[in-house]
Amino acid sequence: MTHAPDTDGTDERAGILLVDDMEDNLAALEAVLGSLGEPLVRARSGEEAMKALLRQEFAVVLLDILMPGMDGFETASNIKRLDQTKDIPIIFLTGTESDSGFAFRGYSTGAADYLTKPFDPWVLRAKVNVFLDLHRKNRQLRRLIKQDNARMGELADRISEIERRLSASDDPGERDLSESVARMAESVRSLRRGR
Repeated sequence: MTHAPDTDGTDERAGILLVDDMEDNLAALEAVLGSLGEPLVRARSGEEAMKALLRQEFAVVLLDILMPGMDGFETASNIKRLDQTKDIPIIFLTGTESDSGFAFRGYSTGAADYLTKPFDPWVLRAKVNVFLDLHRKNRQLRRLIKQDNARMGELADRISEIERRLSASDDPGERDLSESVARMAESVRSLRRGR
């Protein structure tokens, strides 16, 4: 799977953060998700996960619940508290012997999904792929909004320049036209402010 860089020169790929204190679980996740062609980043604790989230952009976090130190619930709460990370979807992963209240607690911390181990690799890959697609579409939308804002700024500048020229003119007809252009300029400015 190849990915084109964004028009701003950045890579469109966003990492998948794998958070689990067990090496075997991390290796299994890498084996399942490696075929997606996206960067896989490991974190062996909630603390490591938070550091990774502040260093780079992620499309989704796969988070084990039962970890020493900062458990998955606390990690998820911290993720959702930060402006930089609050919109990153979290998929909780936990063993089947876990407390049945874990699912409710996971969703209440802001998790997007909850899977028990052992999980179906096809289901996990499909769920992660949905979040990768959403992430790509959100980036594309942000890029388009940025381009539209730049174009609106250019348009406002051009209209303002026309307005200045017309208002400086000795021709009474052009001065009258200047008022219409001024209203148009104000409309464009208010459109830009409304974004």
